[in-house]
Amino acid sequence: MKIGKLPEPMLIRSVLREVGHRREEILAGPAVGRDCAVMEPREGEVYVFSSDPITGTTKDMGKHSVYITANDLAAAGAEPVGIMLTILLPPKTEERELKEIMRGVESTCRELNMEIMGGHTEITDVVKQPLLSLTGVGRMKKEQMMEPGGIKPGQDIVITKWIGLEGTSIAAKEKEKLLLERFAPLFVDTAKGFDQYLSVLPEAKIAVACGVSSMHDITEGGVFGALWEMASGSDVGLDIDLKKIPIRQETVEVCEVLGLNPYILMSSGSMMIAAQDGHGLVRELHQAGIFAAVVGKATAGKERILRNGEETRYLDKPQSDELYKIYQKD
Repeated sequence: MKIGKLPEPMLIRSVLREVGHRREEILAGPAVGRDCAVMEPREGEVYVFSSDPITGTTKDMGKHSVYITANDLAAAGAEPVGIMLTILLPPKTEERELKEIMRGVESTCRELNMEIMGGHTEITDVVKQPLLSLTGVGRMKKEQMMEPGGIKPGQDIVITKWIGLEGTSIAAKEKEKLLLERFAPLFVDTAKGFDQYLSVLPEAKIAVACGVSSMHDITEGGVFGALWEMASGSDVGLDIDLKKIPIRQETVEVCEVLGLNPYILMSSGSMMIAAQDGHGLVRELHQAGIFAAVVGKATAGKERILRNGEETRYLDKPQSDELYKIYQKD
């Protein structure tokens, strides 16, 4: 495709025709010649915004991009409403690839009751592979706003589902051929299918209803990065039992073969929550069919302790996500 804005016929057939309207508060969405979206506010509510570039995967990136942005909004206690979507494509991109991205974005928006509100699409030699950047918009009642730094010493730290879900799914797709040399096809397909768990909206809704203090979706940098960020944001310490952190066996084995540390692996789909009664929250989540576990507590002071049986060590500062290693080895 030629450098510059998409030709209007391509914009219409491969972008705009893929977009559905389903949110009544969005009064004006994407259209030829329209550069802005319009939303109608509701009394007593505030808007919440979050932005994310998607660079960690080239496969199913449309789907991943919406989940990650919606999860950020849900972690703030907001209901995701829509996204502003920017797509930058290298000249070598074929139109079918653009349409595939749009279908992934739109199908996930439909699943989450969100809407593509607008955005920009361009062909440019500045990028070497497709680059998506999303700004998500959510809404919530003003009195339900979660203040940064809301964690208090003594509160339980809860983790939902299993760490490493996103990274395992991406790694299994990117390195499928290599993994099939070691594992049965069913095993690899199961690992690839972990992207079915990427949304944290269900557990966020339950957590908000339970009056939790803070939520953090575990994304780039994995569970170790999320623990550090949560503690730093509230100026508290941590006492975490590594053996209680939930992880699937598929993640353990995929990481072993690829030489990755699962505790520093992208973990969208898993939520970290601080709650006064973590065990009560876990019961509520289990009743809704969502696995969760109390993995430790927030503490007074600065020490961020990781326990593994008799061994005790301190949490390191966030590191580069392990997933990037699979691309460096190519």
